[in-house]
Parts: sequence; C-alpha cells; structure tokens
Amino acid sequence: MKHSGKARKAGLKLIALSLPVLAAIGALGFLVPGAGRLIIPAVAGVWLVFALFTLFFFRDPTPRAPAGAGLVLAAAHGTVDALEAGNEPEFMGGQCQRISIFLSVLDVHVQNAPIAGKVAWLKYTKGRFLNAMRADSARHNENVLLGFTADEPPGRRVAVRVIAGVIARRIVPFARLGDTVAPGERISLVQFGSRADVYLPADAKIRVKLGDHVVGGETVLAVWE
Repeated sequence: MKHSGKARKAGLKLIALSLPVLAAIGALGFLVPGAGRLIIPAVAGVWLVFALFTLFFFRDPTPRAPAGAGLVLAAAHGTVDALEAGNEPEFMGGQCQRISIFLSVLDVHVQNAPIAGKVAWLKYTKGRFLNAMRADSARHNENVLLGFTADEPPGRRVAVRVIAGVIARRIVPFARLGDTVAPGERISLVQFGSRADVYLPADAKIRVKLGDHVVGGETVLAVWE
C-alpha cells in the first residue's frame, strides 16, 4: 500500500532531532562537579520515555478494508463525537452530512481514504490552533480539505477535513491532487491530537453512532446506493 512507513520515518526523525539536546545536557552534567551521577541518568530516563512514546504515537498499522459496494470507511482513528447536518460549500457544494472524529494522543494519527476513487480537491487553510475538542475548531483551525470522487457509483463525492489542534500543529498530506486511491489507503498524517471531519451526501445512510470508536480504513461509517 502506498505511503507505508512515512509516519514511522517522521517519528524517527523527531527522535533523531532530540539527540543533540540529550548530548548537550549530558555534557553539561559532566562539566558540573558531582552533577553527572544525577543529571545523566535522569535525562536518559526522560529521553527513553519520550522515544518510546514517539514510536508508539507514530505507529502506522496497515488497515484491512472490508469488501463491499457503496461503503464509506472511517478516514481516521478516534471517537465519533458529532453526527449532524453540515455545510461544505467548496467541494460538496453546500448541504451535506458531517461525521466528526476526535483523535486523542493515544490514537493512530495516520488518516485513510474513505472510498476508492480520485483525489479531486486538495486545499490547505491557515488558521488558529484551538483545542480540537471544541466544536468550532473546524471553522477556525489550520486544516487540510481533501475531496474524493468515487469510482462506484461514478461521481459520488466524499470530503475529509483534517484539522490541527492545540498540540497538533502540523498536517502532512500524503495524497496529491489527481491521485487514484484505494479504500483505506494512507492520505495524511497529523501530529499530536486533532480532529477529522467526514462530509457525506445527504442520502448516505450512517452506520455509526455518537461515542463509537472507529478504526481508520476499516470501520464502515456509512453506505450509499
């Protein structure tokens, strides 16, 4: 599957960037008489916890997309905390249904294609970094909107808005405009807690409820004829 390993590489890069800081603090411990025995083990312990958490956070399991026609899959791992009528004028053309998925820092932070089709829209919007648990974060926060046109039924549309949070301040799209995607294919990475909104046509039949924990690229969010 395309883009496999990109999240892991991002985590390893972050760990590598922390090594000079670790070395500098360790050197300082040697320069201060008697401090090395206290500082070095403490700093090494903190760094080990950081490195292990980073590897955990940037994990990237390969989704097992279910087979079937007309399935719309979860675009992110997390908890469904909004099911409502929405308005997405840029790609969906106005009124639609919105399913919002909140990602805690313990969830996988790779996003997945909800359908088989083509990336027909890709737009980055600068914004604020409000807490992603706030309902208005989708309107005000930094975000990337990806729009997909389905292979089957031809031309049906689904959009995914990946939203940065107070901690998540970097969204990395993997998919590019014009790409053909398979269901569950990796499309982006957002770091350290955020939200993903999935916009569906008004006639799509929702298959999840508030509070459900969904798995990106595996859980069926909705179906359409």
